[in-house]
Amino acid sequence: MPKMKTKSSAKKRFKVTATGKVVGGHAGKRHGMIKRSTKFIRDARGTRVLSEPDQKLAKSFMPYGR
Repeated sequence: MPKMKTKSSAKKRFKVTATGKVVGGHAGKRHGMIKRSTKFIRDARGTRVLSEPDQKLAKSFMPYGR
């Protein structure tokens, strides 16, 4: 039985923590920063734990948790 492939886009964007949660970057920071409030830009720094439905979707792209 061949191994399942991990989606390259998912392994570049997400990381699975030791407890099994999926961590990823915040949305809405690619362009249009002038429109965004300073509070939004400050709060959207770094990474965050994805919501449960998004975690389930991201994990389906990473069968071996990479």
